[in-house]
Amino acid sequence: MLQKPLGLWAAIAVALTAVPVFAIDESDFEYRTTSNLYNICSSVPENPKHESTVLACRAFIEAAVQYHDAVSDRKQMKRLICYPNTATIEDGRAAFVAWAAKHSNDAERMGEAPVVGLVRSLADKYPCKR
Repeated sequence: MLQKPLGLWAAIAVALTAVPVFAIDESDFEYRTTSNLYNICSSVPENPKHESTVLACRAFIEAAVQYHDAVSDRKQMKRLICYPNTATIEDGRAAFVAWAAKHSNDAERMGEAPVVGLVRSLADKYPCKR
């Protein structure tokens, strides 16, 4: 007789402690903060907006890195990110998500412009040796 109530309580406990799906708010797509970019790039497949968040994250990373590469090719600007030729956008996304998760309680870092957080994370993962 005790198995049924315990099974019910176990199911309730699992439901209450399950990892939440990151809620994506439309304001995240305004890219005002590093936290917005983190919400977008850490979307899980169960999220109804997952497909659009994957594309949005990839596009943001690609654009930021292309700009970095273009302006740092000039002799006056040093590179901030020195990634290997084998690095992919997915590698960049994973590096950013890991960095942002580590700094998620740092209101100052997560409140910065998303390109700043992205570059910080990529520079941390792919530092330039001088």
